[in-house]
Amino acid sequence: MTAEVKIPAQVRTEFGKGFARRARVAGQVPAVVYGHGGEPVHVTLPGHDLMMALKTPNVLLSLDIEGRNELVIPKQIQRDALKGFLVHVDLLVVKRGEKVTVEVPVHTEGELAPGGNLLEHTLTALPVEAEATHIPEAVTVSVAGLEAGASVLAKDVTLPAGVSLAVDAEAVVLHVVAGQAAEAEGVEA
Repeated sequence: MTAEVKIPAQVRTEFGKGFARRARVAGQVPAVVYGHGGEPVHVTLPGHDLMMALKTPNVLLSLDIEGRNELVIPKQIQRDALKGFLVHVDLLVVKRGEKVTVEVPVHTEGELAPGGNLLEHTLTALPVEAEATHIPEAVTVSVAGLEAGASVLAKDVTLPAGVSLAVDAEAVVLHVVAGQAAEAEGVEA
């Protein structure tokens, strides 16, 4: 289940690159809060708090915007390509009990069958539909004993209660590929 992180937000009335640059220098991250038919609200959020919260996939944020609380989930995160710091975040308003479609990371456990086979992640994140306050942090797939040619389909992934697939059930999540021989037979190195 996703943790709820409280973060103070300041409504902003300035826009543009100059403002965004000054905000980031001051440790703030520009963001837009939208959804549920309301007008988008432009805010700045404390950069360090937001960065720490975003380490959890699909984190549920409780924003304090001028005295009212808004539950939001990150919809789009822009980072600096070289340094990785947060540039801008789009946040989607959600309500308790509301179902949302998100992508949750796919983790694997277990060892493949012997033989130098390789595991190919076709989907590194699985699209699912879950209640906004009960989004799983990840799904775990056992690859124990899988041999070359084996695939794990979306329908084979065990999901927590209340979570359903938001992708074709026949979509390939993982595939085991035969390992290449170090030297092809009859070919000299």
